Amino acid sequence: MINFLKKRWYLILIIAAIVSFVFYKNNSSKAIKNKVDSYKVKREDLKEVLSLSGEINAEEKVSLKFQTSGRLAWIGVKEGDYVKKYQVIASLDQRDLKNRLQKHLNTFTSQRLTFDQTKDDYWNKQYDLSESIRKSAERTLQDSQYDLNNAVLDVELQSLTVEYANLWTPIEGIVTRVDTPFAGVNITPSGAEFEIVNPETIYLSVTAEQLDVVFLEKGMTGEVVFDSYPDETFSGNISYISFIPKIGETGTVYEIKLSLDEAAQKLPLKLAMTGDVSFITREKPNVLSVPLKFIKKDNKGNYVVRERKGKKEKIYVKRGEEFDSKVEVKNGVEVGDIIYD
Repeated sequence: MINFLKKRWYLILIIAAIVSFVFYKNNSSKAIKNKVDSYKVKREDLKEVLSLSGEINAEEKVSLKFQTSGRLAWIGVKEGDYVKKYQVIASLDQRDLKNRLQKHLNTFTSQRLTFDQTKDDYWNKQYDLSESIRKSAERTLQDSQYDLNNAVLDVELQSLTVEYANLWTPIEGIVTRVDTPFAGVNITPSGAEFEIVNPETIYLSVTAEQLDVVFLEKGMTGEVVFDSYPDETFSGNISYISFIPKIGETGTVYEIKLSLDEAAQKLPLKLAMTGDVSFITREKPNVLSVPLKFIKKDNKGNYVVRERKGKKEKIYVKRGEEFDSKVEVKNGVEVGDIIYD
């Protein structure tokens, strides 16, 4: 027998483990069954909190493109560079454009001379001409004036074309994208795009559903936690609430913009970093409260099961306002009372 047990020791170990597991499970079930959920009544500040999620965005961000096609002659920036407002960042080859401008200037000069000659030939001698010839002279002079005006417009349009060959930024900030980083290639207006973002204008953009946005107003302050900095808490102030729903969302949601405090602005935050903000939409300080599940109801009203001198008794209470999972109790219980579920 002893030799048999030695050879089959692992069977004894398995049986012992099974018996121990069954014994533990039965005792745990009995403990859970016999456990009674209780709560000690206390005074506290009841708050209703609205939590919203969103991401970092910037008020000043632009995507810049050339208005015309051409050969990219010069690129003055690369990704990561910081540029100033109105700084030129790239330009197209302007030789052809400047030649066209010079041609229009020559045409303008010629038209100007023609106009002056026509004026000398007809207008200054109109009193010496007959009525019919004078009217013809006026029409000729007017036609010459139109030609001169068109020449002026051609010069101005071509001058704008030369100006548009230089791409400049209307904001200061960081260059975040350069589609075509090398000069010397032919581009179309959509083929060379530059993106610039001003990091000084970042804000937290969150969305609120139509049932929640009515509790928010401009100027409210919320507690902000970024996913990149989960152990730090910052504050944000509502600077803008959209009047129309946000386009592209599945439900009816509205954009809320939050200006961040100085501590948050000092962080190396980047676009599209995510975070959460919590707003206290309703608050009642220093009131008696109990969890909502402890409040029962019968045909006489609301009551709780309270323990007094080792005995449990039914006590009717007057409920106040509800705050999430807790409810204010106006009378019937005192601080320190133990109630049961």
